[in-house]
Amino acid sequence: MKVLRVWNDMRERQDCVPVSGVCNISSVRRIMYILLPLLFLHVSAQRWTPFGYRPKQPTQEGRVRLVGDLPFSGRVEIYHDGQWGTVCDDGWDVAEAQVVCRQMGFPGAISVTPGGQYGEGSGPVWLDDMNCKGSESSLSACSFKGWGVSDCTHKEDAGVICDTGKNITSNRKFSVDNSLGLSDDLGLLFDSGDGCDFSINVRDLSEEAELTICVHSMILMIYPELNITNESRNLTVDVSQTCHPHVSAFLRYLYTRQIDVSITSAQCLHQLSFIFGVKTLMEDVGRVFTSLLPEDNTFQTQVSMYEYGVHTGDLVLQENVLQYLSWNCEFLISSPLWSTISFQMMDALLQRSDLVVKDESLLLEALERWIQDKGDEISSVQQASLLNHIHFRLIPVDKLYEMQFSSSVLYRNHEKLYLTGLLSGFQFNALPFSKIRNKMDNMSNDYLPRIYTADEWSVFINDTTPTINYQYYNNYGYDRYGQMIRNQVPTFSTPAHPSALYKEQMVQWQAQVFRNAEECSNYGVSCKSFPVARFLASGNQDSYANTIRFSNRLILTCKKQNNVFHVQEFKNSMAVIPNNSSMGLPNPCLDDYSFRFVVRPEYI
Repeated sequence: MKVLRVWNDMRERQDCVPVSGVCNISSVRRIMYILLPLLFLHVSAQRWTPFGYRPKQPTQEGRVRLVGDLPFSGRVEIYHDGQWGTVCDDGWDVAEAQVVCRQMGFPGAISVTPGGQYGEGSGPVWLDDMNCKGSESSLSACSFKGWGVSDCTHKEDAGVICDTGKNITSNRKFSVDNSLGLSDDLGLLFDSGDGCDFSINVRDLSEEAELTICVHSMILMIYPELNITNESRNLTVDVSQTCHPHVSAFLRYLYTRQIDVSITSAQCLHQLSFIFGVKTLMEDVGRVFTSLLPEDNTFQTQVSMYEYGVHTGDLVLQENVLQYLSWNCEFLISSPLWSTISFQMMDALLQRSDLVVKDESLLLEALERWIQDKGDEISSVQQASLLNHIHFRLIPVDKLYEMQFSSSVLYRNHEKLYLTGLLSGFQFNALPFSKIRNKMDNMSNDYLPRIYTADEWSVFINDTTPTINYQYYNNYGYDRYGQMIRNQVPTFSTPAHPSALYKEQMVQWQAQVFRNAEECSNYGVSCKSFPVARFLASGNQDSYANTIRFSNRLILTCKKQNNVFHVQEFKNSMAVIPNNSSMGLPNPCLDDYSFRFVVRPEYI
């Protein structure tokens, strides 16, 4: 009766919801437009997967997973003989936890959690009396009784808390509200389950039925695109097991169009929105996820969401993730996740000019290490295509010389291509650019720098105090009372260009951060917002005006997490720090951040 009462209330609503300028539409169509249409689903006993157009990959024997609310902690489960099972906590200690965490890509374990702390699992207890040394590459390589040989119950299921290296800073939630005045009774109807007549069967990727949620076909029948008939009774959806806790909230959104999104639920809600064709929610979650990017310093969420963006064709999501990973490239390279990223992600990263790295040689070394870790997974053709993205011409000449002796895999597999890159680098450093450019049809990206942060090219200012030894330049101004004062402006020097021809020709720079109007006034600068950074060149830089252009950058970094959350260009030597509403990524550390000024010379 409650279903019919809500349905009748919906049919009798006389309020108008304008759509494309049209107000007088039928009750059913009005509700259909208020709620987001679920596109292209045919639900009669069908099974949907998020990547239906891709062959399903077999689950690997001995793979482990953590079942819990966070990606780095939970109940330990292991896959054997076609199904997932648990591990008994008899003999479960730090050595065993270390093996599990490293197998999953974490640097190590923080603690073990015995006794079913993360809930009781299902299926067999696969492992008992574990005895690991701590150096094994996988949990199944440790000593144990035998597969399925155990006297334990699921009350003794073992768990772990893994060390992320840099912990997720919070689990902030963002509210998505597209309700447009829908009655709260719809949410109460979903919560009660009264009169539900349609089953959503949720399974994990091992095809085990684990969760069934009862919903109302009448709610789904609002959407003509679903083609639901009176005979339709169920829909089966395959999602990863870690997404199961978020399915109910997603289905409730179909009733109320309201939902909270967090770092732990964002990927799952985006995935479910894709499966069900809920495009508006998919876009909303994508925007929220962009706001949550700085929250996970392990890079697991970002890497996973990029791969998901590739599968779903969400180009905006891909670009947002790639930009963040490019800005934090040095941290990504040093993380356990580096060796796990896909060829497609590596290819996309190496083509970007906004990579923030110490220098180009670091990128080449990291690529070589990645190829070694991947082994036969990366073909010779793929290796060559990635090597072509390295800017050999911008590798410092001393490191360029050492490369031919230190390289192993790339030099051995692609000697001709590698030597061609080295030769172009030596030519770039030995010849005037005017001579090189005459042989070029178009300006190549190989001549354009990324954002190199080596001490030779950048200066780091923690708050307003420089962290290197400056020389000081005296500048005279006036205080608020008209008294002349002497201002000491910190300065440092860089070569005019990375090429050897300009190595000894230095340009002097002044780097300043103004926090308030008084500081700006003291230096004769007009400031409209704060903080604001100024980066001035002094000396003989004008002599390079026809050859070199300085496209300098300001990097904003959280002091505590060290993650880069924004990169800003200088215009007329000034960089105004945008606020959260105008910034591509929100400021996750409020005003507690540091500044890195980067000199970026380009041949023109």
